[in-house]
Amino acid sequence: MTVRRLRSVPLSEELAATATIPPMNPPSEAAGTVPFTDVSIPSDTAEARRVQEEIEQHLQAQRATTSDQEIFSVRLALEEALVNAVKHGNQMDRSKKVHICYRFLPDRFEIRITDEGEGFDPNDVPDPTAVENQDRPCGRGLLLMRHYMSQVVFNDRGNSVWMTKVFRGNNGKK
Repeated sequence: MTVRRLRSVPLSEELAATATIPPMNPPSEAAGTVPFTDVSIPSDTAEARRVQEEIEQHLQAQRATTSDQEIFSVRLALEEALVNAVKHGNQMDRSKKVHICYRFLPDRFEIRITDEGEGFDPNDVPDPTAVENQDRPCGRGLLLMRHYMSQVVFNDRGNSVWMTKVFRGNNGKK
């Protein structure tokens, strides 16, 4: 079952609560008043897809400030992060939850995804572009997340990721 609660928390307080995650891009002026949406889902890829679709629908509604490329970027990075949390973090254990905290600002999208797994060191993940790793199935999701989002930061434990996508606007593109 999905649990939601809205709250208004300035980004700096939200980050302070997680202590091990360094500050992300400076918040916009509106950041302190825009509420986060908190969602907890079981470790189920179908549930993760539902949350992803909800976020994408909201981005589609912001067509004046987001381009198709930006929506694609968020969708792809979000899918990779959620799948990593469900499959790698929580080992598909439906008794473990994936906690998602996100908000939409006029100039950016911010999200934190936390699983209940052991965590990992993202620096230990092999570079999937290295010749010796091209046939290995690991690391591609992190590469895509880092490429398509403006900022990707993991906590020290490696079970929580903060991602930000700064919108550049659609510049007339649909």
